[in-house]
Amino acid sequence: MTMTDDEDALDFAIVVYREDDHWEAEMLPVALTSDLHGLVHALRQTPSMGTTIGMVAVGDDFFVVLRVFGERVSVFLSDITAAWDWSLARQVLEYLDVPVPEEEDLDGVYPAGDLSIFADLGLDEMELGALSGDLDLLPDEVLSSIAARLGFSHPFERAVDAAVG
Repeated sequence: MTMTDDEDALDFAIVVYREDDHWEAEMLPVALTSDLHGLVHALRQTPSMGTTIGMVAVGDDFFVVLRVFGERVSVFLSDITAAWDWSLARQVLEYLDVPVPEEEDLDGVYPAGDLSIFADLGLDEMELGALSGDLDLLPDEVLSSIAARLGFSHPFERAVDAAVG
């Protein structure tokens, strides 16, 4: 786990998957918070009966969620302006074939990627967009909220707690 400038902010990557009809969550190596291809590879290696979800929080700046099902990979980045400072955000934009915006072109939070990434699990595009744009929530808080809405709050919180110690 990497601590950022803010003492309360964490960098973490978590994999969430279904096993025997219930959700499981495990921490991934912190190095994957800056390596999109490594993250996708790790998600594909996870034994799952179906979809595998990756959730990455980078400090108090942004989050990335991924969903892997077979060869299909869906990705959502909470704020494209993070690409100005963070490698993972730049890699996500490259993967999505979205150009990194010029700093003078944007002021605010702008998501990129698949807003419907969790629509079939009960989190629609509008709600994901609203969560990602809520400036009062830190990335780990948004991911916790997403985990609760998708029904794997307890495994998610256990994984985060285990990492924090």
